[in-house]
Amino acid sequence: MTPPAVEIAAHAKVNLLLRVLARETTGYHTLETVFCLVELADRLTAARTATRGIDLTVDGPDLGPVEDNLAYRAAGAVLEATGHPFGIRLHLEKHIPTQAGLGGGSADAAAALHAVNALTGGAIPRHELLQFAAKLGADVTFCASGAPLALAWGRGERLFRLDPPKPAPVLIAVPPVGIATRKAYEALARGRTDPVFRGGMVLDDDAFRTWGGIGRLGGNDFESTVFAKEPAIRELFERIAETRPLLVRMTGSGSGIVAIYKSDPERDGAAMVVGEQKQRLIKTTTRSTPAPAPAALDVPNAPSTG
Repeated sequence: MTPPAVEIAAHAKVNLLLRVLARETTGYHTLETVFCLVELADRLTAARTATRGIDLTVDGPDLGPVEDNLAYRAAGAVLEATGHPFGIRLHLEKHIPTQAGLGGGSADAAAALHAVNALTGGAIPRHELLQFAAKLGADVTFCASGAPLALAWGRGERLFRLDPPKPAPVLIAVPPVGIATRKAYEALARGRTDPVFRGGMVLDDDAFRTWGGIGRLGGNDFESTVFAKEPAIRELFERIAETRPLLVRMTGSGSGIVAIYKSDPERDGAAMVVGEQKQRLIKTTTRSTPAPAPAALDVPNAPSTG
């Protein structure tokens, strides 16, 4: 029996390595990156409605026009592919900060793909759903894959799943200033006047067995550009680095900083040192298992199928 409504967690992602390579004729850059899921997550509920169309409500910050929301677009893609058999009511509970490099919009889109597809009884095969994800955005593919850790290239849509190290405590620092992805890439392009030579990247299994090993692979190419423009973010990065985490990075193209520690006491101690006077601090952990599938909810009087 197909459920009338489902709920799903939309987990945030962090980039533990991010190298920006050549710019394609399409205007997009090719990447080499290591994606990691953390326990921090938005929550999305989806329910069938008798009236066709998509109704989206958000508990959290204003995310702009509904039609531009990635979760809305993801739901529409599934409905279009399945012939619009019913309408959808989406409710998004936001916990992932925006413009912080944590992939909140991508995570929400991936969750919507899985949730709405579950309401159709799984009409779209998983491999096709991942193709939908790639069209919505590069990070959406990783979030939709459910993998807790993956090496990615291309625009980030080509993935190689990795077995993650054991779960580790994470501290995410979100400064008041946010950085839009498009502006981050534009600033990076302006700062590169000459072709950038990139050395090889070690892909032996041993490089990914520990968080420290992943940290030694390299950094985040956006850091130098962002640090030059936003000294406060550089200072925040340096303060966190002084707490001696296993690795510390900008979380992606956004302004957030992520650090992974050996233990909860070390992470909590670092949070006390850094303080929350000028930034928001989020304590979470890395995931060691795939992101969960949608869970059925009981909604009275909802239209049913199957």
